Amino acid sequence: MSNGSHPQVLAVGELLIDFISTNYVETLDAASTFEPLAGGSPANMAGNLARLGQVAGLVATVGVDEMGNYLKQFVEGLNLNTEGLRQTNSPTTLILITKSKEVSNFEAYRLADCEITADQLPTEVLEQLKVFHTTCFALSREPARTSILNAAAKVAAAGGQVSIDANYAAKIWPDQAEAQEIVANYCKLGAMVKFSDVDWERLYGNPIDRPEDAAQFLHKLGARVVCITLGEKGCFVSNGVEEYFVPSRPIEVVDTTGAGDAFWSGFLCAFLDGHELQHCAFAGRRMAEIKLQHFGPLPAKVDKRILYLDFDGTAE
Repeated sequence: MSNGSHPQVLAVGELLIDFISTNYVETLDAASTFEPLAGGSPANMAGNLARLGQVAGLVATVGVDEMGNYLKQFVEGLNLNTEGLRQTNSPTTLILITKSKEVSNFEAYRLADCEITADQLPTEVLEQLKVFHTTCFALSREPARTSILNAAAKVAAAGGQVSIDANYAAKIWPDQAEAQEIVANYCKLGAMVKFSDVDWERLYGNPIDRPEDAAQFLHKLGARVVCITLGEKGCFVSNGVEEYFVPSRPIEVVDTTGAGDAFWSGFLCAFLDGHELQHCAFAGRRMAEIKLQHFGPLPAKVDKRILYLDFDGTAE
């Protein structure tokens, strides 16, 4: 464990190795070489919050192998609370990913990541959290699914905020109807929900014509806050009373991998600091811009004051 401080935010789910193609390619078979990097959406998000100076923790399972040892050392080096990190005899999960300036292609080889158990999520930790975060990837298999859903219910009952990145893909979760039901049940806990337009179409089968309608659908399920990221167009956020569209800004994109995780870390950072909904979206946009211009994990420290530069309302 690198940081023994009790976390305000706990991210639960996949910690894995991303093998990202060194060249921009459309398909994996067109790639000749790959670079291994620490990855996994909850791990990325928690690591970014730690870089921003928030007290964050990670619950995940990796293998007792060289890649698992590397990941353990990597996340401990981010000053994360890793009391909930476990190593198991199953091999560490790996994902092949195409380097892309738009939407990456991927193939997952899943093993240890889904072996998250209840003892990694003690009640005394859950009841003190401000935010509990997970993903569709993490919820797609047992025993992680039941462990995470039970923990989320405890957090909500204790007055904490639950959060989900609905990063749905049929490759990861073939039973679409089951995934829809689990997301609906998670929304009932008063969740903060992040969807990309790509993930929405994958889960519900229809493109987003009006993000307002998608947000209203999720609010009716019980979601407290909804964020729909719309790629190069920007993002839409709603809390059921207020809603805002925040446009993207022109930047030089190096790689899109992890940009959604960066966005949500910026958003949650501002939320934890007590900022209003629109300002959380501005902070998310700024953090995503930083990541889009950087290949691989971000530097060890990111000054969170950078996220709050747009709050005068002029940086549109």
